[in-house]
Amino acid sequence: MNQSTEDSAVADPSERVQFDSLQNLPGGLGEVNLDMILDVPVTLAMEVGRTRISIRNLLQLNQGSVVELDRAAGEPLDVFVNGTLVAHGEVVVINEKFGIRLTDVISPAERVRKLR
Repeated sequence: MNQSTEDSAVADPSERVQFDSLQNLPGGLGEVNLDMILDVPVTLAMEVGRTRISIRNLLQLNQGSVVELDRAAGEPLDVFVNGTLVAHGEVVVINEKFGIRLTDVISPAERVRKLR
């Protein structure tokens, strides 16, 4: 194969590829059916707060050290599912175990929209 034939077989990197909209495909994003995924396990995490700390200070932490967070006492916790914020809540103690009472839940429609 000569050089000119090889060059014509390679796509021009400046050309944009056009794809059909996923909305138009059967079972595409336009028709959300959650029944298929209702039993899929996900990771639920509660976040009390965050802080930035240097590695030097991190290595100096030991038992009894206190790390100041970016939230005041009594502020709601953030509830994440697989890294996506889904609710806010407050810490409760039930039968000597910690739990969280949800005080503000993002609407199901908004949660599904964030999954896309």
